[in-house]
Amino acid sequence: MTVGVFDLFKIGIGPSSSHTVGPMVAARAFARTLTESGALAKTARIRAELFGSLGATGRGHGSPKAVLLGLENETPENVDVESVPARVAAIRERQKINLAGMREIEFREREDLILHKRKSMPLHPNGMIFRARDSEGAEILARAYYSVGGGFVLDEDEAGATGAVSPAPEMAPPLQFKSGAELMARCDESGLSVAGVMMENEKVRAPEAEIRARLLKIWAAMRECVSCGCKAEGVLPGGLEVRRRAAGLRKGLEARMAAGDDDR
Repeated sequence: MTVGVFDLFKIGIGPSSSHTVGPMVAARAFARTLTESGALAKTARIRAELFGSLGATGRGHGSPKAVLLGLENETPENVDVESVPARVAAIRERQKINLAGMREIEFREREDLILHKRKSMPLHPNGMIFRARDSEGAEILARAYYSVGGGFVLDEDEAGATGAVSPAPEMAPPLQFKSGAELMARCDESGLSVAGVMMENEKVRAPEAEIRARLLKIWAAMRECVSCGCKAEGVLPGGLEVRRRAAGLRKGLEARMAAGDDDR
């Protein structure tokens, strides 16, 4: 098994890693490419196109806001989620975006962020193309990206080089397994628990202290999500008018407990 714990568990705005985390990562990668190539100073306009599943259902899944935030150099893990609605509203109202967090340019979402509901790109349903143009309208740089699931993003070169749109393993773990039975065999052979086997495999990527710190950060984010969900009422964002239920369930359980009903 070459997929690590931080591949499986990522912090990011919801509701979908493919539709929000992936597009934010891709948009930020494009903005950083502009910066690193020296093209940022010449960029006057950005156009983002989302295809396939992203184009068809992206609006309900928050893909547009993810792209806007990524272009402004935000990361899924570190963006201040409380500030997101106001920031996105400001971009839309002012029709300007702070590209790469360094250069403010004109950005008209209706023209510059296109969701293709019936068009797809060749390698994966979740495809994106970003284009940068100068003040004369000439294209400076264009890049294609694929959000391949779990927050993984591949650019067109990576996808073409591997021949498949799936992330390549970084390093071979010492205690490999491909099934539950093989995992149990690794435990027997090493004398380690399941958690111990996984820690040994993770340590090929980072020191144990760093791994534990990152795990605690993920756990804190999970707890915060549960806490916020149990307090928030109304409907979920995205335009689908899905009513929040956790707060009502919490209040109902608390009322039963207060009444002495322990039948849980």
